[in-house]
Amino acid sequence: MAYPTVDAPSGLAPINSVDGKPYAGATRLIPIASTYNTAIFNGDIVRVAAGGTIQKSTVTVDSTTAAANNTYGVFMGVQYVNAQGQTVQAQYYPGNAAATSAFAYVVDDPMAAFKVAVTFSGNATITTVNQSIVGTNMSVRQGTGSTITGDSGVSVYATNAEGNAAALPVRVVEVVPATATGTNAFTEVVVKLNNPQILRAAALDYTA
Repeated sequence: MAYPTVDAPSGLAPINSVDGKPYAGATRLIPIASTYNTAIFNGDIVRVAAGGTIQKSTVTVDSTTAAANNTYGVFMGVQYVNAQGQTVQAQYYPGNAAATSAFAYVVDDPMAAFKVAVTFSGNATITTVNQSIVGTNMSVRQGTGSTITGDSGVSVYATNAEGNAAALPVRVVEVVPATATGTNAFTEVVVKLNNPQILRAAALDYTA
């Protein structure tokens, strides 16, 4: 049986817990401020901002200092009221005045493990890593989400060079053999969020 080729990033997809328990689909409903005008796509990393509302995370491929202060969980969809007054449940939040009373569905379990594609730092081209990536930390690349599928464009940056940088936002738990392109050549990895806000004692960094 042939597995599908990973030809583009599609964000972080919850698959299980780092302790091996299967993902049961649990999410938390958290509001999005009516003034927030940035689109958020299924699989985007999000943070809790001042006021207790959800925003898209600002972690980037080059973040090695404050990156870990910008994660709370992963966005799985949204419920909002559109311009016609209809309640909409959607794969992504459009980020404009046409969407009011918006609530994000967020996977905020700090033990959640997510499958994510591996790309080059400068673009969205899929590449591979080898088994030695397991246990290292990785940078996040913010790509462009799709308004057609609603999927995120987020991926992780393929390098082992930054593996000892404590502030990088994700830790590799395992590689994904099902979509490997060859022996020891993996296009997807499984990661966990390194330092999500829900585990930190200081609340002030919610505005980081």
